[in-house]
Amino acid sequence: QVQLVESGGGLVQAGGSLRLSCAASGSIFVIHRMGWYRQTPGNQRELVATITSGGSTNYTDSVKGRFTISRDNAKNTVYLQMNSLKPEDTAVYYCNAYRLGYRAFDSWGQGTQVTVSS
Repeated sequence: QVQLVESGGGLVQAGGSLRLSCAASGSIFVIHRMGWYRQTPGNQRELVATITSGGSTNYTDSVKGRFTISRDNAKNTVYLQMNSLKPEDTAVYYCNAYRLGYRAFDSWGQGTQVTVSS
């Protein structure tokens, strides 16, 4: 399994920015995909953005143009730069690391709270 440690959440005013980080440890194998998901009370966890080991990215429509996901493969760390934040971005953000095939895993971080005030 892989352990994920998230950081960078907090309280910010609408229009502001935050940068989330997630460091993975515990595996020497390539992490095929890393990503960020978010969840609000009473709702299912939803995809925010993912990035593959090759650098291909995917974003949910509501964050396109505002959020940028990036990755440092050497450090097994994924980042989420969030700009132009809106109150509806308020949620607990979870990091995910996913590997297919040999020594597969699908690991989650503990979550970090992002609160955007209006």
